[in-house]
Amino acid sequence: SSLFYFCFSLSLSPAGYPCALVYRRFLFYHPATVIHLFHTFSGLALAAFNFGSQLYHSTVCILVQFLMLRLMGRTVTTVLSSFTFQLIYLLAGYYCTATEEYDIKWTMPHCVLTLKLIGLSFDYYDGGKEPSELSEDQKKAALPSVPSLLEMFGFSYFYGGFLVGPQFTMRSYQRLVAGELTDCPGKPPNSEIEAIKRFGLGFICLAIFAVFGPYYPDSYFLTDEYEAQPFWYRCVFILLWAKIILYKYVSCWVIEGVCILSGLGYNGIVDGKHQWDACANMKVWLFETTPLFGGTIASFNINTNSWAARHVFKRLKFLGNKTLSHVTTLFFLTIWHGLHSGYIMCFSMEFLIITVERQAQALVRDSPALTKLANSAFYPIIYVVQQFIHWLFMGYSLVPFCLFAYDKWLKVHSSIYFCGHIFFLIVFLIMPYLRKALVPKKERSQKKEE
Repeated sequence: SSLFYFCFSLSLSPAGYPCALVYRRFLFYHPATVIHLFHTFSGLALAAFNFGSQLYHSTVCILVQFLMLRLMGRTVTTVLSSFTFQLIYLLAGYYCTATEEYDIKWTMPHCVLTLKLIGLSFDYYDGGKEPSELSEDQKKAALPSVPSLLEMFGFSYFYGGFLVGPQFTMRSYQRLVAGELTDCPGKPPNSEIEAIKRFGLGFICLAIFAVFGPYYPDSYFLTDEYEAQPFWYRCVFILLWAKIILYKYVSCWVIEGVCILSGLGYNGIVDGKHQWDACANMKVWLFETTPLFGGTIASFNINTNSWAARHVFKRLKFLGNKTLSHVTTLFFLTIWHGLHSGYIMCFSMEFLIITVERQAQALVRDSPALTKLANSAFYPIIYVVQQFIHWLFMGYSLVPFCLFAYDKWLKVHSSIYFCGHIFFLIVFLIMPYLRKALVPKKERSQKKEE
């Protein structure tokens, strides 16, 4: 299994590098039409190589999206129709192709495309609003006119993001084609070294998964041998398994320096240095060092999370309830991933864990005693304990995500006595009493007034 993913990731990610080199060397100064055609046919070639004739699914959805924008205009109806059609098409694909294993099939790149096309309808709708009505992110992404059909194909099949992401906007793609995303105006970007660094880092992550993955297979959870192990062993195995299994995803996103090489990853100048992180889907240092669940989420699959925040969470502001917006966003991400019950369990655990973690952080911040302890010489010990809790329950949440089926993940959770649910529910219930005991009355009063 690990060897399969190792080979598949190598076939996926570097495939875009030759395309990016051809673009830089031969096509950078050519008209937009030529560049769109190159992006379209190179992406179609990758799709055909991996999925054969099933690439027609993506073509159909792109054509339908184009017709919606052309015929329905900048209306809420366009946005809702796009959202409904693209999501239902994806879910129908999941339903027709689903198995109890993690399969490489046409729905894998199609879930990436679904977000692109839905986001396109939002950005076109925003293009008809007054600038004062838009946030800074919306201003950057807003489309002044309907893209041409060729432009939409180039955007959708761009070799740097078609198969596994990352997400980027049509406006960013248009700037790439116009030659604006470069640190050398009028010339291809000096991004070769940054792209090589990213590829090297991704290769290291991929190698870690290939070497250690076979020692922590998903299938071991369902064996009698695992069930016969002591409770502490089962918990530690889940912790180590979670750390290793995530490198499968980390490697796919980090190894993709294609966006940097082409210029799409250019993100302007900060503190006098050119930045190449516009398409970065992973913050590896944060991922490796954070002791917080929120830190891991912030470092992992960044562009998808940003897409969900921009197009779902923030658009639900009219509900007037952040918790409801958060739940709705997580529900969307749940069904976007697939129809298995494991996704529901994973994202519901995420909501519970993040809620409790935010309450705990507020408690530490508001309590002088806990603040002093957190800044004391005991912090290294606290950090180790945090990391243990962090990765143990990260693995606990990931078990359903990776095992999919109800009977499988339930067997694993029951084998460790639902310790994740019990731990966080107890902490959630006692948190008000801890605040009452550890936070001065003056602080509590100020919080209530706020």
